[in-house]
Amino acid sequence: MKNDHRRAVITGMGVISPIGNTVVEYWSNLVSGRSGIGPITLCDATPFPCQVAGEVNDFDPTQYMEVKDAKRMARFSQLAVAAARLAIEDSGLETANTNEERMGVVIGNGNGGFPTTEDNARVMSERGGMKVSPYFIPMVLPNMAAANVSRIFGLKGYSSTVITACAAGTQGVGEAAEVIKRGVADVVLGGGTEAGICQLGLGGFNVIKALSSKRNDKPESASRPFDAERDGFVPAEGAGILVIESLDHAKSRGANILAEVISLGVSSDAYHAVQPDEDGGGAARAMRFALEGAKVSPADVDYINAHGTSTPKNDFSETLAIKTVFGEKAYNIPISSTKSMTGHGMGAAGALEAVVCVKTIETGEIHATINYDFPDPECDLDYVPNLSRKQRVDTVISNSFGFGGQNASIVIRRFQE
Repeated sequence: MKNDHRRAVITGMGVISPIGNTVVEYWSNLVSGRSGIGPITLCDATPFPCQVAGEVNDFDPTQYMEVKDAKRMARFSQLAVAAARLAIEDSGLETANTNEERMGVVIGNGNGGFPTTEDNARVMSERGGMKVSPYFIPMVLPNMAAANVSRIFGLKGYSSTVITACAAGTQGVGEAAEVIKRGVADVVLGGGTEAGICQLGLGGFNVIKALSSKRNDKPESASRPFDAERDGFVPAEGAGILVIESLDHAKSRGANILAEVISLGVSSDAYHAVQPDEDGGGAARAMRFALEGAKVSPADVDYINAHGTSTPKNDFSETLAIKTVFGEKAYNIPISSTKSMTGHGMGAAGALEAVVCVKTIETGEIHATINYDFPDPECDLDYVPNLSRKQRVDTVISNSFGFGGQNASIVIRRFQE
């Protein structure tokens, strides 16, 4: 077996999501098939075709940080700090007793503080540029989630922000594991965060017809990955953070090891600004790179957590990619889309889905893809439709594919000595 110092294991997880602000609640709702999508309340959505989203409910940032800190952060940073605190608590890690220079953070993020940008642009338009908030710049920069997590928890080692759109959360988890494997750190908080629900964001996504618009009256049924009547993704927000440690460090402190991050695969479509490669080539490469890096055969994969956004082209191209990589076995691998219940959390999505992968391994339950009512002959794999399934799972692959054709896949496996 590899040097223990080079193995990256997961010892804690924290989530803030549209279906729960603890891992227990989040997982329970997923297994129950409960949607967190509802009418948009964070802004006035009436001017737009899409008026539904996966919003985080009952979130009070001061439960997780000082009031002063909360006021000086954009919402995406608040969500990241909250999820990080929950993950650290779950891991039992005592940061004060850990070498601060050997602790780091890698957080994925798609667009930084969109709502804060919109608010301050409005202030500038109405009152002049010298009336914008003095905290505007340090609130909106995409790196500030990682910066705030690092500052608040005293993580003085390796720090990075991954900004690969919808692939950022998965890449944040994978890059955190790579930092451990390189020996650069003993502990890295890896994950993703997003909080971009505002008129500016809605306008941008609506005008390119990326969002669902047909089911504003039935929000819980709007996100329907791989279904023949899907019509776009549902925007969402949230954060997922995982505590990732070198195996020897986790062992030395008697940590509860939840799973192991085996590898990360990253690719580019080099094709189009917002549309996926039509033959799924970029997505297939990311999965293939991840499997090759893990030295795992396609035959050994027990479950795929799909990108599964509910857009016509993405779901079709991902299906093609899975067939390319897995051949005939593609028809026998359970695949599910967490976004059917959470909506698309963009930079947060892959991190929230990494938590799903760990819980799937831990519990032997595969959550369903809900709203799969009308089979699409072009999407003809086993998407675990509508009802969760019991099955032992040892090795999983999780996919995230972002605007610009930037793709990331990670392999997570049951921990074995």
